[in-house]
Amino acid sequence: MHTPSHGTPGAGRDSYEPGSTGLLKAMSPGVVDFLFRQLVAGRPAEDIQWEREGISLSSQPEGAELARRLAETDIDALTPLELFHYVRAAQRLADWAEGLRQAAVGRYCHAPGEVPREGGGPGA
Repeated sequence: MHTPSHGTPGAGRDSYEPGSTGLLKAMSPGVVDFLFRQLVAGRPAEDIQWEREGISLSSQPEGAELARRLAETDIDALTPLELFHYVRAAQRLADWAEGLRQAAVGRYCHAPGEVPREGGGPGA
């Protein structure tokens, strides 16, 4: 039996071919796999399990543990919401590391107890 595909966005055969601009092209293989597993198990498509497994990336304090978690994450398997939180956590970590770097440079450039002179140059 042939079911007409007109009138339904993305319902035609072309939406599944390589190079198409359909919905599946915008979804990573990890997201498609997750959604398929949720559908087969009869669970909703929204992933809430990660919230029950411990501290979320958005709540993880900056430091070595956050860096380890970010480095070990398979970003291709993240949902769009999880990817958003991943990017925000990575930015927080980068800002924190930059603060450490600036403090170290300040310490390196000035001896303990020395007050930096105005003008920045020697003899100023």
